[in-house]
Amino acid sequence: QVQLVESGGGLVQAGGSLRLSCAASGFTFSSYGMGWFRQALGKEREFVAALSRNGRWTYYDDSVKGRFTVSRDNAKNTVSLHMNSLKPEDTAVYYCAAARSYFSDFSSRIEYDSWGQGTQVTVTS
Repeated sequence: QVQLVESGGGLVQAGGSLRLSCAASGFTFSSYGMGWFRQALGKEREFVAALSRNGRWTYYDDSVKGRFTVSRDNAKNTVSLHMNSLKPEDTAVYYCAAARSYFSDFSSRIEYDSWGQGTQVTVTS
């Protein structure tokens, strides 16, 4: 079955960096678009970043553009989110997600078929 496992979360000071990873299994990874979402306490889950099946096209929410970089390694079935210049407002549980169909709206949760369990990122001021 499809499995997505995130790792790399933790506690970091504002201005610091973290690298999240998502290990995928149980499906043909290179045939899926991938995305990262986050959910802060008491808020809706929101789009962070996404990338196409071959990794050629990347998409970012305006709040992270220029600070976060999403990438994938189809040989290793992994997708990563490099987060720089972190801010306290980046504090959230971060989720990796897989989309079987070609994106029509990469920022919409309904595009994604499978989700990981999430990893906590906490940024202190």
